[in-house]
Amino acid sequence: MATKVQKTAGETLAGLKPGQFITLAKVIPNGALQARKLSSGAVKLYWRYTFKGGTDRVEIGLYDGKLPPKTLAPIDGRWTIAAATAEAARLALQHDDAKSQGGHAGLVQAKAEAQAKAINDQAAALAQAQAELDRRSKYTLAELLRAYWLYLESLGRTSYKDAKSILTNHAIVAFPETASQPAADVTDEQVADMSRRLIEAGKERTANKLRAYMGAAYEVARKAKTNPKIPVAFKGYQVKHNPAAETAANSEANKADKNPLSADEMRVYWNCIKDLPGIKGATLRLHLLTGGQRIEQLVRLKSADVSADSITIFDGKGRPGRPARRHTLPLTVKAQEAIQQLDLSGDYAISTVAGENVGATHVVSSTLSAWASDAVGDKIACFQTKRIRSGVETILASLKISKDTRGRLQSHGISGVQDRHYDAYDYLPELHAALEELERACTTGT
Repeated sequence: MATKVQKTAGETLAGLKPGQFITLAKVIPNGALQARKLSSGAVKLYWRYTFKGGTDRVEIGLYDGKLPPKTLAPIDGRWTIAAATAEAARLALQHDDAKSQGGHAGLVQAKAEAQAKAINDQAAALAQAQAELDRRSKYTLAELLRAYWLYLESLGRTSYKDAKSILTNHAIVAFPETASQPAADVTDEQVADMSRRLIEAGKERTANKLRAYMGAAYEVARKAKTNPKIPVAFKGYQVKHNPAAETAANSEANKADKNPLSADEMRVYWNCIKDLPGIKGATLRLHLLTGGQRIEQLVRLKSADVSADSITIFDGKGRPGRPARRHTLPLTVKAQEAIQQLDLSGDYAISTVAGENVGATHVVSSTLSAWASDAVGDKIACFQTKRIRSGVETILASLKISKDTRGRLQSHGISGVQDRHYDAYDYLPELHAALEELERACTTGT
């Protein structure tokens, strides 16, 4: 009887039909090595296993009969039977050790999740690095200070010009390295150095103003997360503390300049301007007879805000986040006469622009101050227009006009819940009476 010759693995695989699977060997501790011929004629090797009543095949790779049969590692993605058997055994051992985690399928899922996490972590790290680059290049101290004075301008605050000048000259230009840092990284010591430079130059008042403006800018950014009225762009600076607030102010430099015009000097001033012709005289008389209003607010008077017996200007001083407050002032007879000498056909009431663009722009506060100084000449020693405002306050106090009425007349801060929310009375009769007293004191001396 003839002996049956056993086929080699290569011969067995060569005889497979396309799509047919065949088991080549058992794998310890679990499963078997299988092969399947593809429609192309190539043979692919698999590890097949059973787990929890189900079967699955894990692809190993393409069989290559031209490789040395005892080769135990793949070459260029091609496998011998020996190498594929060793790989199937490795997979089987991993599966057996991980049965409590779902076996091979659990390992595959865990690997995929780990890879996904690594990709996400890398993306997050890149995003964080980019955010830090953006913060260091975009959200600098210089940009915060610029954003702050633009914010003041958007609120109608005339102080934005002063803020822009001081912050530009004494922070951004004077300290370029600090200004280029992220705003959130600036320290109280660096802010103090900015003030120190000014103090050592004898500019103590400017040092205090620099500290105040920087503190206000930081406070706006710090509150941006919780105050919806503040533009969202301020959140980008990620400010958590206010370094300017942690520095010491020079209280001596903040003392008020108490040098008001005396009653006699106020009468001298009236005599200097009472007959001054044209817009200069009319504006200076209106300024005095309406109580020495802040010049930067008065020059912005709109023609539409002038009535027969009152004018309305807008007080932009105060804390950021609040719109300019309407400030209506009654007019005395002489104040009405001054108004009548202004050309109200254009947008602005106090304007030197004539012709078809009449009133297109208003005069600046320094122009009005120059008009007053020119009118006075050397008749009042050390004359400054700011002394008019304090002089009005002093005269009214001497005439027993109440502090409350004086405050309302000159638009000092009106505080308290009752004043801000419940008291809707306009106080125009009281203000008119006070202005008549002022007019008599300045024009007649009685």
